[in-house]
Amino acid sequence: MATSHTRLHSSTVVDGHDRAPARSMLRAVGFDDDDFKKPQVAVASSPSDLTPCNMHLGELASHASNGINAAGGKAINFSTITVSDGISMGTKGMRYSLVSRDVIADSIETTVAAEGFDGLVAIGGCDKNMPGCMIAIARLNRPAVFVYGGTILPGFLPKDAEEQCDAMDIVSVFEAVGKHAKGELTDEELKEVEKYAIPGAGSCGGMYTANTMASAIEALGMSLPGSSAQIAVGEAKRKDCEMAGAAVLKMLENDIKPRDIMTRKAFENAITTCLALGGSTNLILHLLAIAHSAQVDLTIDDFKEIGDRIPLLADVKPFGRYNMSHLIRIGGIRPMMKRLLERGLLHGECLTVTGETIADALKAEKPYANYPSEQDIIRPWDDPIKESTHLRILRGNLAPEGAVGKITGKEGLYFKGTAKVYESEEAALVGILRGDVVSGDVVVIRNEGPVGGPGMREMLSPTSAVAGRGLIKEVALITDGRFSGGSHGFDVGHICPEAAKGGPIGIVQNGDLIEIDAVKNTISLLIDDTEFTERTKAFKPTGAGERRGVLGKYAALVATASEGAVTDKYLP
Repeated sequence: MATSHTRLHSSTVVDGHDRAPARSMLRAVGFDDDDFKKPQVAVASSPSDLTPCNMHLGELASHASNGINAAGGKAINFSTITVSDGISMGTKGMRYSLVSRDVIADSIETTVAAEGFDGLVAIGGCDKNMPGCMIAIARLNRPAVFVYGGTILPGFLPKDAEEQCDAMDIVSVFEAVGKHAKGELTDEELKEVEKYAIPGAGSCGGMYTANTMASAIEALGMSLPGSSAQIAVGEAKRKDCEMAGAAVLKMLENDIKPRDIMTRKAFENAITTCLALGGSTNLILHLLAIAHSAQVDLTIDDFKEIGDRIPLLADVKPFGRYNMSHLIRIGGIRPMMKRLLERGLLHGECLTVTGETIADALKAEKPYANYPSEQDIIRPWDDPIKESTHLRILRGNLAPEGAVGKITGKEGLYFKGTAKVYESEEAALVGILRGDVVSGDVVVIRNEGPVGGPGMREMLSPTSAVAGRGLIKEVALITDGRFSGGSHGFDVGHICPEAAKGGPIGIVQNGDLIEIDAVKNTISLLIDDTEFTERTKAFKPTGAGERRGVLGKYAALVATASEGAVTDKYLP
């Protein structure tokens, strides 16, 4: 039954004689007399034909609407934007990827607040939809549930399909480009990978950014149990949407708001879970941004503090063997959460969108099957892939404000090599594919930060080219840009300050020695102090890469990567 607090916002829009014009507009879109008495719950999604991550979200939105209406609310659908990282990767268009996170957040906040919606179901598929939705939810602080669009099924070449071996995804295609450049794949073989790697709807299949963020949001308590570990095209995902719609109505009745759920301890739960699962470096960037919007104090150093006690247990792509679809078969992320809870590493008292605590919601979860006789995806606690986090927070004279390394140990924990400097991603990719980068090099890609790009592009094309050329254990790559969740190797990004703002990465020269230590968590330019000082004095940073339009506005407002690259931190 609708009460004053369940219609807190919509009542100001549709109640009273003076609101007849608003009601008249809403009657034209299907409202009747009874609908004006119901809580209005928005369904925000980003359906589009431009990416497999989002091609099915329109259908999922209709299921969420059904769930809202069946539970006594009035559903109203609207759409926001998306861009496809997989399509724009390696081009100037990728500058808009991280920017789109904030455009999505701004558009959802704008629509929900302007129209007086009482609650929200937000559905996201591609990498930036998800944190964009969550930033908006945190800002609005109205009852809301996030729904992940679901992971894609793996692709197979026709010769492998029957045996279900050599599963592929979008990263397989990027790495195939490197193999083609090295001469290991013919033109026809590259085309075969291109044709069969992406079989249909859903987000990229490894523990890349989409699946990482879906896992984080569930562990945060902001999606329904099991929502993160579902196939995009399955019945479970459609049911998840319907249940999410009903859950928002229950949150309205019980007056549960997102900031009741998204506490400091809840963010610690999200970090803990995703580190054990082998999550993407983008986890750090996005959780910092969501926490900022939720008014929770979270810093990059919290990831180090938590990571020191969390082993890497999941053998998942990009550094491992398995996709999210394999993890789903053995129970998804919730047995991992229960394992962490039992070891005292999760805060069980944290609330979720169901109204239950994390501890209550995990009571019935069964553990993973025995390792390795029944499953070899999740390792036992005493035999981890790595004893502490693979996401390293590094500092040193190259990154005095911090940097993020994705270092699993499979490529070693220490690297010292010779700088090979490129002023853009495109230049680096040309050099790598041409064979200029050799064993012992540290590829330096700069002017790709939030301001310098602008937009902080992901370096999936260069890292995949390094992998494809067989140099994954012999070459490191550092940048003031960031990495795709699909990147793997000895990679360090988010270097702060960035070159465009005078950061030390801007003074690196070809032939300099660079040292990266993932045990001491340092990244250093090995030149003497006098030379360092002289170069710094002589350095003239380029500043923003754009000064007009959306990129120009972004560059003028954006905070550093170590602060989540948010756009409202330093408003006057």
